[in-house]
Amino acid sequence: MNNQLKQYGIIELHLHLDGSLSPEWIIEWAEKQQIALPTKDIQQLNQYISVPADCTDLNDYLRCFALPVSLLQTPAALTSAVCDLVERLDKLGLVYAEIRFAPQLHTRKSMTQEQAVQAALQGLKQGLANKTNLFTANLILCCMRFEDNQAQNMETIHLTKQYLGQGVVAADLAGSENLHPMEYYAAPFEFAKQSRLPFTLHAGEGAGAENVAKALDLGAARIGHGVRAIENHHVVERLASQKTPLEMCPCSNLQTKTVKHLADYPLRTFLQKGIVATLSSDNMTVSNTTIHAQFELLENHYQLSQTEAQQLVRNAIQAAFLSEQDKQALLAYTQQRYPELAL
Repeated sequence: MNNQLKQYGIIELHLHLDGSLSPEWIIEWAEKQQIALPTKDIQQLNQYISVPADCTDLNDYLRCFALPVSLLQTPAALTSAVCDLVERLDKLGLVYAEIRFAPQLHTRKSMTQEQAVQAALQGLKQGLANKTNLFTANLILCCMRFEDNQAQNMETIHLTKQYLGQGVVAADLAGSENLHPMEYYAAPFEFAKQSRLPFTLHAGEGAGAENVAKALDLGAARIGHGVRAIENHHVVERLASQKTPLEMCPCSNLQTKTVKHLADYPLRTFLQKGIVATLSSDNMTVSNTTIHAQFELLENHYQLSQTEAQQLVRNAIQAAFLSEQDKQALLAYTQQRYPELAL
């Protein structure tokens, strides 16, 4: 098998913190917090924090987050987790990453949403201070698709506004897409749009193309996944004409049965139609993957070409929640550091 294209795995735009904790970090911080684990054996632990081979759908996939989230209920743990992830991404050779997490998931004890954001920002600062390669990283704050959490979601949007430009670059909406209609979450993102806050929305993963259209109607600057947009040519045309980037994650899309076969993955069609498609890991631990592995998967089993890989990187730089000046700086840095990529 060829493994030449993994070198293009240098940007992560769709990466969940709680789905990307390392087993080693989990064992260390469970002990520090006196939280019992089902096992301290790394191989056995992976069975509890990584998706099973017989995963049936997105809801089944989301069950893998219970244990990691239980460990992220104190500022110290949250700071350490973000720092550790940034350092691991740095070691992988990335040049830019946007790490997302939902502050409201970390309030089970005494921590508030704002304290969770502050703790994560501290971890980001520490991780970047220790970098050897990583160009930069930022945070995306996720609202959640739960019942009766409008107030919590609105608080997340207000925190996005408060900390925008201080390490926070956007908001998001995550969670079980097919169980909760997009319209229920319109209010927080109407406020975000009025406040000119950039946001991405998970859509077209657990539900169909109509959810991608609704996300565009709400004003999403990017779409998380967007795979099932392919089901409606009008939505595809709209994505192309509006140049709305898609954050595509083939490994997790296969695991959640969003697509049954990689041969059916619409990435190439999206690229051919001029859609700003990008490639990310989604969850490094839950999906047992990395951004390098995403490119390897597509090279070996999808016949991704070098030209397509180069386009995915250029698209990722274009799609990043950065100012135009910072995007140009990121492109220049990437071209200088990786001239062999010929971007």
